[in-house]
Amino acid sequence: MPLAIHNWMRAEPLEATLARIKPLGYDYLEIQGTPADYDTKEVRQLLKKYDVRCWGSVTLMLGERNLLADDPGARARSVQYVKDIITMVKELDGTMVSVVPGTVGKIMPGARPEEEWGWAVASLQECYEFAQASGIKLGIEPINRFETYFINRGEQAYALAEATGPDCGVCLDIFHMNLEEPDYYTTIRHCADRLVGFHVADNNRMAPGMGHIDWPAVVRTLQEVGFDGPLSVEFAAPVDRTPANPYPGNIDTDPQGLSEEARKFLEDHGSSALTEEFYTMLTRKSAETLLPLL
Repeated sequence: MPLAIHNWMRAEPLEATLARIKPLGYDYLEIQGTPADYDTKEVRQLLKKYDVRCWGSVTLMLGERNLLADDPGARARSVQYVKDIITMVKELDGTMVSVVPGTVGKIMPGARPEEEWGWAVASLQECYEFAQASGIKLGIEPINRFETYFINRGEQAYALAEATGPDCGVCLDIFHMNLEEPDYYTTIRHCADRLVGFHVADNNRMAPGMGHIDWPAVVRTLQEVGFDGPLSVEFAAPVDRTPANPYPGNIDTDPQGLSEEARKFLEDHGSSALTEEFYTMLTRKSAETLLPLL
């Protein structure tokens, strides 16, 4: 298994990200799910320059983005957003798109369970057909109950993937699994035949190695079930504004290029704009923890 990293956690030019990650041992990037921000021809040139490949992307489900919204127009726009990400990943020779079906931060249902399930399946089937035609895999990602009421566990994501299509996958994230799964090794095995992505951060959402997750056991289980895709680093360092902060000065008080959308996504994940020094430390710690195990 190679190592990948997302780039939504820090607002900076993509070249700065690539220049940081390549010397640390990262071979793949999961590019931020904001297709309008990227000229894929330029991105392809940068990826080639730094010898990094695009693994895929992840949906940033903000605002009205919601594949199970009760408003048909909102569902249609959300489907189009996922299709735009699929197109971006295809143009970057990527492999998969991780889909969080509902709006991040929406923790109360908007309709009856059977209605929302039906809307989610119909929306995902449209995305799935588009992805199949594009040669891109979809992976439904469960996230914890404090970020969504819909699809929190691997078993739920697997059921939704089954309802979507025979080749629809599941993307697991060990941070969310640590909160929601009785036994995440069992969940990995249950999802093995549909597992197309795996995101990693420690139990406190710091870099792997800065919490209590047993990384050798996690990697060993993934190897046992035959998962050979990248481990995709996706930390979101918690904000500490108290005198007990072990990393004083880690918050960037004047971030450059941070859009309101990106700011909200960071805040919804309990994080903030991080200084380059702190961000680089987290990126390096992730690689130092995981690479010896891969």
